[in-house]
Amino acid sequence: MTRAFIFPGQGSQTVGMGKALAEAFPQAKAVFDEVDEALSQKLSTLMWEGPAEELTLTANTQPALMAVSLATIRVLEAEAGLDLKRHAAFVAGHSLGEYSALAAARSLSISDTARLLRIRGNAMQNAVPVGQGAMAALLGLEYDAALEVAREAAQGEVCDAANDNGGAQVVVSGHKSAVERAVAIAQTKGAKRAVMLAVSAPFHCALMQPAADAMREALDGVTVNAPVVPVVANVEAAPITDPSAIRDALVRQVTGTVRWRESVAFIASHGVDSFYEVGSGKVLTGLVKRIAAGASSAAIGTPEDVAAFKASLNG
Repeated sequence: MTRAFIFPGQGSQTVGMGKALAEAFPQAKAVFDEVDEALSQKLSTLMWEGPAEELTLTANTQPALMAVSLATIRVLEAEAGLDLKRHAAFVAGHSLGEYSALAAARSLSISDTARLLRIRGNAMQNAVPVGQGAMAALLGLEYDAALEVAREAAQGEVCDAANDNGGAQVVVSGHKSAVERAVAIAQTKGAKRAVMLAVSAPFHCALMQPAADAMREALDGVTVNAPVVPVVANVEAAPITDPSAIRDALVRQVTGTVRWRESVAFIASHGVDSFYEVGSGKVLTGLVKRIAAGASSAAIGTPEDVAAFKASLNG
């Protein structure tokens, strides 16, 4: 069995996430405490008690999801004897999940990752005035067809492919009017569905350039180590290990396409047959099943999941 560990992005958050881990394992509690201290905020209280609308603010969601993923990794290391260097061929994460992957692989410290994601969340939210940007999911169109829809819809505005999620699920992002045009055009090009998404900003498109600039400055101020296991980067759909390449990829990721379909396909093509989604939710677990035929995928985010993984690792 060859494994990869993957880390969820925005949309996987729920009130209560990580609470059972913190109550069951001191290693998880220590991660939540470290994130709270790094941000000078009781983010863990917000995660476990809500309100949901405050948790879904991008500046809170991003470090919160990372905290659950890293708490889970630390528990797996302590309880199951997980050693990513020995037990994983690759790690990868969807959008903000790439930061979780890097922290799991010891490329970034947890405290630095929390602070970077707070900066990233605020910068992405503030890059475009509220109401000017939008995102939409085009379902039933392969990536190349969705790209053509986005180009046709732009008409001098921004309409970019933000996420290539696999399973003929592509998200477009840009000016609200251009994205609305994309929804209408997609329905004439054979899309099964094309729906506007309830998001607070148009992520992963050219309008995010101010946020990319902010992340370049922020990343210059932190230590980036070579990861203990190759990280498959969103913008490359290929592994990177050099610290300067990691910084560059994280900056380009803000405006670039999350190439998730290609990333999972790359990992699977290099012999990985077991994918483990670490943290909150099961979104990536479902996507892997659509992309990597024959590979198994499972989510690890609760004490029960930890016990099941421990049995599989040591069985």
